[in-house]
Amino acid sequence: MRLTMKKPVLLATLAAASLSVLSTAAVATRSRAPACGRPGATRAMCGCIQQAADQTLSNADQRRAASFFKDPDKAHKVWLSKSDKDDEFWERYKNFGATAEAYCAG
Repeated sequence: MRLTMKKPVLLATLAAASLSVLSTAAVATRSRAPACGRPGATRAMCGCIQQAADQTLSNADQRRAASFFKDPDKAHKVWLSKSDKDDEFWERYKNFGATAEAYCAG
């Protein structure tokens, strides 16, 4: 049951990340946030997403999430993991995505 619940969330999260500024802004540091590394990214959007990350993720969680964009297989391994620690991180990461979408979309 655990895998069937996570799979749609993972796919939605990865799809959203690849289609929006969230993928880079979510892992941006304050100094990098204005550029966000994506065409069309605005300073306001990057700042908003960084604020959502700061509110919902620790610095360690933000670094961990950043590593997913360099190595997508790493995200998959965390998602499939049966570790309580990984599950707790994944819940925080989903919360971040929902928070950023709610506050920064549009």
